[in-house]
Amino acid sequence: MTPWQSITADEMRVLEAAFWAPNSSRHDLASPMGFSPSKGKALIAGLIDQGLLEEAGPQPSQGGRPAETLRLHHGLGLLLGVDIGVTSLTVAVLRPDLTLLAEHSEAIDVRRQGPGVVLARAAALMRELLARCKGKPAQVLGIGVGVPGPVNFEAGQLVSPPLMPDWDQFSIRDFLRDEYRAPVFVDNDVNLMALGELWRLKRGLPNFIVIKVGTGIGCGIVCHGSVYRGATGSAGDVGHICVDTEGERCHCGNRGCVEAMAAAPAIVRQATAAAEAGESPALAAVLAERGALDAEAVAAASRAGDAAANRIIQRAGHLIGQMLASVVNFFNPSHVFLGGGVTLIGPLFLAAVRQSVYQRSLALSTRHLEVQYAPLAGQGGVVGAGALALCETLRARGVAP
Repeated sequence: MTPWQSITADEMRVLEAAFWAPNSSRHDLASPMGFSPSKGKALIAGLIDQGLLEEAGPQPSQGGRPAETLRLHHGLGLLLGVDIGVTSLTVAVLRPDLTLLAEHSEAIDVRRQGPGVVLARAAALMRELLARCKGKPAQVLGIGVGVPGPVNFEAGQLVSPPLMPDWDQFSIRDFLRDEYRAPVFVDNDVNLMALGELWRLKRGLPNFIVIKVGTGIGCGIVCHGSVYRGATGSAGDVGHICVDTEGERCHCGNRGCVEAMAAAPAIVRQATAAAEAGESPALAAVLAERGALDAEAVAAASRAGDAAANRIIQRAGHLIGQMLASVVNFFNPSHVFLGGGVTLIGPLFLAAVRQSVYQRSLALSTRHLEVQYAPLAGQGGVVGAGALALCETLRARGVAP
């Protein structure tokens, strides 16, 4: 039974507001909901008495008596966040206010390792990190899991994921439920990045998108202050938007998908060809030394002024910007946040994306548009997983779906 299972609807609204606007005052929490000052104070006092909210010290004075800062009580329990990428696994333990207590990342390959292997490793890391925090499974309030593919959100299952066919319809919930009584929620990894940014922004931006560029390319959509998943959970699968009808064959079977043309494998493939053709001495030297290239090597060559590396990175940025221009014209977001491993390439990639977006989008769509790297960067996935776990556990009152 969760600590908030028996609270009233109004108390739940205040508790949710405290999550989305951490370190707020009593007035900041109660006023936007239209409660009278007396009712707002009574609701907050009741939540403090129940151990759901706590005072965390005075705020900076605005001229009078400083207001007290409120937050979700640190003794409520713990959240577990799991961010599964195509080539990486990150697990974290978080407080209900999304303070990161412990985190671990390591390399995996979901294309070669099945769900049993990857999830067994994730479960082992969850145990290790909980022990490091002196936490116990019974303290876990909820678990959020991000996976790189389309997800049936209600069922918590991947549906025909192109990069990881062995995971199709596999019940991640059932696998983790054997060890934890807490509810488990599963979503697309980029949706979780979008949810993490939404929490960072305290829901201050109602309409924006997050693009993840790594082994694949995906998009998380925030519309009217909520993550938009679409009718069947596949909203934001922008990696298969065509940018060249005569382009490379994609693993989906079509030609010219932006994922096949500009994601990390495409960048590495083009860099390897440039090295073998003698177009880049820097890349050729790395290839000879290591036997293979990766996106990080291409980025290093670019920063050193290698012309071939610069050309490859600019081309990838332009193609992604070409795809994004269609999305911007259609959705008209206020911000585009870029995340994922390829974004570590640096400013040249970002500049190429921006140039292509602004050049190809309608003037009205880009008049106030900002395109930038995601501020949460590599932690966006686990922060979003924690946010998913807390929000959905609140909504479900702690009852496992």
